[in-house]
Amino acid sequence: MIGRYAPSDAVALFSDATRFATMLEVELLAVEALAERGEVPPDVAPALRRRRPVIDEAFVERVAAREAVTRHDTAAFVDVVQDAVGGPEAAWIHYGLTSSDVVDTALCVVLTRAMDLVIDAARELRDALTRRARETIDWPITGRTHGVHAEPTTYGAKFSLFALAVDRDLSRARRAREAIAVGKLSGAVGTYSNIDPAVEAHVCAALGLTPVPATQVIARDRHAEVLYAVASLGTSIEQFALEIRLLARSEVGEAYEPFAEGQKGSSAMPHKRNPVRAERLCGLARVLRGYLQSGLEDVALWHERDISHSSVERVILPDALSLALFMARDAASLADGLELVPERARATLLEGSLGLVFSQSVLLALVGAGMARDDAYRVVQRAARRAVAESRPLREVVAQDEAVDLDEATLAHVFDPERLLAHRRRFLEALTWSS
Repeated sequence: MIGRYAPSDAVALFSDATRFATMLEVELLAVEALAERGEVPPDVAPALRRRRPVIDEAFVERVAAREAVTRHDTAAFVDVVQDAVGGPEAAWIHYGLTSSDVVDTALCVVLTRAMDLVIDAARELRDALTRRARETIDWPITGRTHGVHAEPTTYGAKFSLFALAVDRDLSRARRAREAIAVGKLSGAVGTYSNIDPAVEAHVCAALGLTPVPATQVIARDRHAEVLYAVASLGTSIEQFALEIRLLARSEVGEAYEPFAEGQKGSSAMPHKRNPVRAERLCGLARVLRGYLQSGLEDVALWHERDISHSSVERVILPDALSLALFMARDAASLADGLELVPERARATLLEGSLGLVFSQSVLLALVGAGMARDDAYRVVQRAARRAVAESRPLREVVAQDEAVDLDEATLAHVFDPERLLAHRRRFLEALTWSS
C-alpha cells in the first residue's frame, strides 16, 4: 500500500520484520511441543529461545540475500535462523514441518491482529455516526428518491441508517476474524505424516488460534471472507461518503466537509470547498472491492495446493486490511466533523420544494374525502405541474383548485412536516448498542 493510505500500525503489522518474527515464534513453539512429547532433547528448546536471532532490518536483508540463492523464501528464512542459532540445536528448527505450516499459521496470526484493528476502527465509525444520529434526529431535511425531492426525513434518520449498516459490517468482520483465527501444522498434505496433531494444538493454543483440518494450506475461502468483510465495510463507508458529496453540491448546500484553517479547495478557484475526503473514500471503496475479486480467485487451488494464490496474497491482504483501516478511521473523523446546515435544509423542504414533498399527503386527504384514488392522483399531479410551472407553492395551487374540497384546517394538517416525521425516533430505537 502506498504511504498516503497506509496507517503506521498497519505498516508495522504487515512488515517483513513482523512476518519473520511471527514465523520464528511458530518454529520455536513447535520445537517446545516436540520437547514436551520427548521427541526433542529437553535442552534444545530453551537453547533456541536464548539464541533466537533479533528480527530487524538486518535479518530481513540476510533472508533476502539467502533467497537469491535458494529461490525459496521459507527455506531462506530457515537457513538464516539456523545460522544465527548455531550449534547442533539448530537442526531442530523446522523439524517435521512444511513451509505452509509456518507461513500460513503466521499469516493467520497477522490477519487476526489486523482484523482487530479494523473492528476497533469500524466500531469508532459506527459510534460517531450514532452520536450524529442522536444529535440531529429532529432536524428535518428533504428526502430524495432518484435524486428528486420526495418526502421529508431528518438528518438523524440518515445517520441512523449509516450507523446500522456499519454495525452489520462489524458483525461480518467479527465472523471473518473468527474464520481466519486458525492454524495448521499438519505437514505436506495435511495428514500429520511427520508431525503429531498435539504439536499443532500446542502451537495454535499459544498463538490464540484454532487448529483446523487442511491440505498443505489453510482453505482460502477464509481469506476471501476477510476480504468480503472489509469490502463490505468499504461499501458502507462509500454510501455515507456519497451522501456527503450529494448534499455538498452548490445547489443543495445542506452539508459540508470540515474545512481546516489554511486549507485550499482548489488551486485555481478560491471559492471552492470540494468534498475531497468523501470523493477519496468513494474511490478507495472501488479498490477494496477489486481485492475481493482476487481473493475469490485464490480459493480454488490444484489438488492439495499450488502456489498461484501466494503472489496475489502478498499484495491484496496487506493492502486491503491497511486500506480498510485507513478508510474507517477517516470516515469516523469525517462523521464527527461534518458541518450540517439545518436552516438551508429546512428552507429547501418548506420553500425550495414548493411543497411538492407533501403531494402524497394531499392525495391521501382527497381519497379520505371521498375522491377515487386515480382521480385524486390526477388532480394532485396537475396541481404539482402547475406549481412548478408558475413557481407557486403547491398548497396555494391546491387551495384554488375547484376539484379540491379541503378546508383550511385540513390543508394545514396536510402540509405540516411534523406530522410526517412523528415516528422519526423509531430510527434511534434501532441503535441498540452503547456508544
